[in-house]
Amino acid sequence: MAWVLLVIAGLFETGWAIGLKYTEGFTRLWPSIGTILAMIISLWLLGIALKSLPVGTAYSIWVGIGAVGTVILGIVLFEDPATVGRLLSVAFIVIGIIGLKLVSPA
Repeated sequence: MAWVLLVIAGLFETGWAIGLKYTEGFTRLWPSIGTILAMIISLWLLGIALKSLPVGTAYSIWVGIGAVGTVILGIVLFEDPATVGRLLSVAFIVIGIIGLKLVSPA
């Protein structure tokens, strides 16, 4: 169950990272509220997952999910460049996430 919560926390991290773009420096009310709620939910779920997962593994996976999701959504939503170098870098992050999961004791 901790792994499921960790993945959901990572997805909410992606949500708040993308949400920051829509807040326009926290000058727009509803995007700001949604972003802050996503932050709270993400950290809350991460905290619950950390009860039974190693902190280094859980935090790294949480950040990795957020980073990969943010890059992908940046490409899709904001036309960020999808260069070979960026996509290879994202692939390496995914490989790292999988590797951490495979060698984790929990």
